[in-house]
Amino acid sequence: MSDLSTRYLGLSLKNPIVASASPLSKTLANAKRLEDAGIAAIVLYSLFEEQIIHESLELDHYLTRGSDSFAEALSYLPDGGLYAAGPEKYLTHLESVKKSVSIPVIGSLNGVSSGGWTEYARRMEAAGADAVELNLYFVATDPQLDSRSIEDMQVKLVSSVKSQLHVPLAVKLSPFVTSLPHFARRLSEAGADGLVLFNRFYQPDFDLEELDIVHTLDLSVSSEMRLPLRWIAILHGQLSTDFALTGGVHTHTDALKSMMAGAKVVMLASALLRQGPRHAEQILADMQTWMKEHDYASIEQMQGSMSQKAVREPAAFERANYMKVLGSLRDLP
Repeated sequence: MSDLSTRYLGLSLKNPIVASASPLSKTLANAKRLEDAGIAAIVLYSLFEEQIIHESLELDHYLTRGSDSFAEALSYLPDGGLYAAGPEKYLTHLESVKKSVSIPVIGSLNGVSSGGWTEYARRMEAAGADAVELNLYFVATDPQLDSRSIEDMQVKLVSSVKSQLHVPLAVKLSPFVTSLPHFARRLSEAGADGLVLFNRFYQPDFDLEELDIVHTLDLSVSSEMRLPLRWIAILHGQLSTDFALTGGVHTHTDALKSMMAGAKVVMLASALLRQGPRHAEQILADMQTWMKEHDYASIEQMQGSMSQKAVREPAAFERANYMKVLGSLRDLP
């Protein structure tokens, strides 16, 4: 059999299939199902900066309200364990998942600004996380906010989170960057051990009858992976960081293409939500079959073999590809 093992963020993984952050990791039963299906690592669902700040402000309110009245001010804490329903519950769940499975578990932080909340990266490590993934999900809506300021803010955040950790840090970033290679280099220099390309922006829609904004979750399709595939192929060998491809990986051919571009792992969410954790078994079996038929002894052998530095036509990843595609269009009937 071909060797499917790979290394990502310094972690030795039995194969390159990783469960991306999704609701599937919210229960111990599902975490075990993912492991049983052959998943090599689990990225826990995300803990959001807004959750942490909200809970901290709420706790501060109850701690300080009436604190000058009498010494037993702690009696003002909210009943019912309200504070434990947020970040503390996440950390407890992370610890439980880590104890329940034998594969690496990666904590996930979703935020945009530096601040005291970044301490939760360290707390994830203390809870047993083998690594931390920081999702830089920021939507710029202020015309006065320039791109350099946004990038500086995010680079500072990566540096801040990295300073809290002894375990590896991966950064999940957006494709909406003026110069992605330059920004990726800055993130790597700020301490990112790996880059996850790309996070998905869920766009709002309009309800014309109710005249309201609606939020719909659309699962990915395989064609969406072409964007991260292209950029990983371009960046492979240019930066001393690991790459993970996420968004659109549904089949064994998607996974194999990702490896050839230069990814160390692929991350699945939509495919597992749509078809269940056992779908990973089929992907892995099909990868083994394909690799045997094409004489690949290992995943390592193919990683980066179709990157821009390795192919005969490197311009295919640049503007020449755009021109060629347009030139192939035929006239409409």
